[in-house]
Amino acid sequence: MRARAATVGDLEALFRDLSKRISDEYAAAGKDSKIAYDNLMMNLKEGRAHALVQGEKTVAIIAWHEHSDAADTLFAAQEDFFSAATVRFCKRHIRHIQALAGNLPIHSRSWLQRPDVAKWFRIIGYVERGQENGANLFELPPARAE
Repeated sequence: MRARAATVGDLEALFRDLSKRISDEYAAAGKDSKIAYDNLMMNLKEGRAHALVQGEKTVAIIAWHEHSDAADTLFAAQEDFFSAATVRFCKRHIRHIQALAGNLPIHSRSWLQRPDVAKWFRIIGYVERGQENGANLFELPPARAE
């Protein structure tokens, strides 16, 4: 798996075969896939979206937006994305995104109560920070200086 700057074509291909678990997540957040698509497109146009590519196929897009105290993530994926290998890749890649965002804490949210999601976030290095607007808030603390 590798990451590169996401393109409009990546986003379109991804949303043609969006994972049901991601669609369910959007619905639980009170958004439809069109709103999610538009939000990802905005970040893509601002240069803050990476395509996660397996072989030649884009299987996910992760985008981020910096605020004063943290960087929030947006995410979309096809079912092919969800595996142990991709979680290991994301553990490294999210630190790269964090560096691009000025080593701010990274905030990610999940509106579904899935134990596998909480486990994946813990493996990546996130800490659960409780509820925020109906979602479980996960935070990746800033990287320590080496």
